[in-house]
Amino acid sequence: MSPWTRFLLCAATAAGLQFGAANAQTPAAQPSWMMPEILAEARAEGGLTVYGSVNEQEAFPLWKLFEDSTGIKLSYVRASDSQLSSRILLEARAQQRSWDLYVSTAVIKLPTDLLAQTDPPLASTLIPQARDPNRRWYGSSANYNTPAYNTKYVKASDMPKTFEGFLDHPEWVGKIAIDGTDGQWLSAIYAHFGEDKAKKLMGDLVTKMKITTLDGHLALARAVGLGEYWIALNNYTTLTYNVQLAGEPTDIWPMDPVALFLIQVGVSSRAPHPKTALLATNFLLSREAQQFAAKTGRIPVRTDVTPNPPDALSRLNGYKIVATQFSPEEERKWQRTFDSVFKGK
Repeated sequence: MSPWTRFLLCAATAAGLQFGAANAQTPAAQPSWMMPEILAEARAEGGLTVYGSVNEQEAFPLWKLFEDSTGIKLSYVRASDSQLSSRILLEARAQQRSWDLYVSTAVIKLPTDLLAQTDPPLASTLIPQARDPNRRWYGSSANYNTPAYNTKYVKASDMPKTFEGFLDHPEWVGKIAIDGTDGQWLSAIYAHFGEDKAKKLMGDLVTKMKITTLDGHLALARAVGLGEYWIALNNYTTLTYNVQLAGEPTDIWPMDPVALFLIQVGVSSRAPHPKTALLATNFLLSREAQQFAAKTGRIPVRTDVTPNPPDALSRLNGYKIVATQFSPEEERKWQRTFDSVFKGK
């Protein structure tokens, strides 16, 4: 059994024991996210279909809490943001009512008529950036972007203070990687440095450091944790912590700028199980769900939930945070820019 599997089993068992102990003391108590006024209707709908880009190792134990509390069975369809968005658009053109909930960084990029306006009661507990003014999506966790490194092969004292500093380490040539879809991070780089300086800096890094592009942020985090690459030029801090909590020698290394965007949750305007979708949204925004997700390194969007590790947010204090939320047009533009810089396309 892998360290990661043992970690998840222990987390799920601990959550179950805590839940059971609470019920033993107060049999009538319900989770904070439960909406008794719609629970019977939700159960009558007969299920829930979630499209999500969160990996199965994290998603399955989290959604099991929802299933166990409601008795509602859930179908989880996992793929990349781009794959799921393409599937949703194809199904919409075919007038299919196939999904209820979309959990991804790409929810905001869907046409607004595909997303229902919802008012989950716990939305008021979120940080302001996690609440769409039009009520078509809500943030369920925060993605901060920083470099990461393998602590076995790279000393913290050798990590540079700026992105230019990577150029001073010829011993890292061929040992640095980045995900091939980091257009949002690149937009923050351009906003921080200015287009001319950013373009030259990124070009120098690619040319001199022989940076490799990988497919998938989790795959990148694991590759750095295993030492296949020593450094990620950028990755989601949540995934670096995810791999660190599984026992691998890796850590984040903040430097300006730190790009920020959200994993969002949205309800389909054609949801086959609309009451259940609203209940599930409220679940994801709850203290219980955010605490559970934090165990795997997810950064909460509620101020009453301590991240894991506890200093995950305080370590970013003093750095320039650049919030990025893309429209489809902006995403295409920045992906073209990224491909030009990092892939020579």
